[in-house]
Amino acid sequence: MKVLILCTGNSCRSQMAHGFLQSFDQNLTVCSAGTEASGKLNSKAVKVMDEIGIDISHHTSDSVSKYLGEAWDYVITVCGGANEACPAFIGKVKHRLHIGFDDPSHAVGSEQFIWSEFIRVRDEIKDGFYKLYVEQIKPEL
Repeated sequence: MKVLILCTGNSCRSQMAHGFLQSFDQNLTVCSAGTEASGKLNSKAVKVMDEIGIDISHHTSDSVSKYLGEAWDYVITVCGGANEACPAFIGKVKHRLHIGFDDPSHAVGSEQFIWSEFIRVRDEIKDGFYKLYVEQIKPEL
């Protein structure tokens, strides 16, 4: 089963979702990409995932164009608010889903508040993707 997770920058939310989904089932092929890939991972995203034992430091921030020619079982967008444009994926896809999350990298305020936003979004991503895995992906395996 092949899953592609998309967002704009491919540095934070899509990387966390990628890490979680891969941790739920090592046999899944999981990739993540962005329409405007930043080329680097958000250091706080790496740290907040490491805090719970999931290492995403080896992930790369890739452009969606890298994956356009492939067939996918799932393509999932994770962009959040109404002001944010989610990427469209044109290609051979069995299931297209959107599970939106706020972007913690846009949080402003004290370091403590910003860190709490990374934790909140990380936990929301874990819950959302675990539900997806249990209810939709696992039954198809």
